[in-house]
Order: sequence, then C-alpha cells, then structure tokens
Amino acid sequence: MSDINQMMSDTNHQQQVDIFASDQRQRHFAELCNALYERELHSLSKKAPNNIRLLQRRLAGLSYHIKNAAEYLLAHDFPIDVDVHNGSWQAKQAAKCVVSKYNPEKSVSWFESHSRMGLPSPICISDMGIQTVELDSVDRIDKDTHQLHFNKHGWFGFDGKYLGEYEHAMQNKTLLIPNKVNITAACCGHSWNHKGKTMPRALSLRELLLSTTINWKTYK
Repeated sequence: MSDINQMMSDTNHQQQVDIFASDQRQRHFAELCNALYERELHSLSKKAPNNIRLLQRRLAGLSYHIKNAAEYLLAHDFPIDVDVHNGSWQAKQAAKCVVSKYNPEKSVSWFESHSRMGLPSPICISDMGIQTVELDSVDRIDKDTHQLHFNKHGWFGFDGKYLGEYEHAMQNKTLLIPNKVNITAACCGHSWNHKGKTMPRALSLRELLLSTTINWKTYK
C-alpha cells in the first residue's frame, strides 16, 4: 500500500510541476505579446506608411506575426537570453563596436563559401557617430561580380563594402561575417558611440522574426 501511495504522491507532484510550468509559460507568452504589440504600435505611429491599404495589411497581420515571434522566443534554444518583459534578446555587449574586427579578405573568403538565399547577416550601420548592428537577409546573389543584395539595405560586395548611395556624408554601412559575436550584437541591438557602449536599440518585428531563423550551431 505504501508503494501505491508513493506512486500517487509522485504523480500528483509531477502534475503540479507541469501545471506550474504551463502557467508560467502562459504568463511569459502574454508579457511578450504585450511588449511586442506596444513596440510595434509605437513604431507604426511614428513611421506609418502613407498608403492606407499597406497600413491596413500591416495591422491585419500584426497579431499573427507577434504570436509567432513570442512562440519562437519562448521555445528558443539559443546561446543568448530572452527578456520577456520587453521582448528582446540579451547578452553581454562588447566594449567596442564589432566592426573594429572587420577584415575584407576574410569576408570575401567567407561569403564565397557560405552565401545563400535567405541568409541572416549582420550589417553595421554608422550614422552620425552612432554605430549599430542590424539583421538583414540575402535575397539575391551574383557570384560573377561577387555581390550580395539584401532585403532592406541593398547591394554589398563579398568584401563587406556597401555599393549603394549614402543619405549623407556621416553615414557608412559594412556587411559583417555572420559569426557568433556579430550575430549576437545584431540580435541584441547593441549600439556604440565615440565613448563606448550605449543603450541597446529595440529590434523591429521583422528583425526579431529573422533572428528566430538563425542556426546558431553553425556559428563559432
């Protein structure tokens, strides 16, 4: 009888643990969704498209994309942490911008071997003294000219140099090799100025969803 009682006790304990874990996950899911909704609505209020139909499409798809992002963040198996309170990735920030280790020759070698459609890649944006690293994805590859086109930022050479036109003289863009350090900086929104580290920026929903497609096991 004691063995039966022990088995029932163990079963009840496991059920309680499962219920607690499920409740905690639901709370985290709700917190993530709220944080992402707040951020996206704020972004739309500042940078809403002039085309009403485009704005309507974005709003119509917002719930679907936010729920997907929250699910991915909770189910992640990444070497960086999730902050459920503001819907962001968290990791230690380097003292200097990761672009300081940029090497054109290594970039050529890496992208010649590993470039592919849809590849999530970090791009360093230097603008008016502020350096940030953004995630973008490859949507065209021209191996004859050693060039890559990115969904948002346009054309870069395999050497990482930007091939488009800058908005002003104080702007610069550099494609970085997608390694663990550079990808981490992009996912966490790390930023720097001439003094060093500054407050991380919040990723757009597009970048956040793109970060969930990263296969961290391939990066060193």
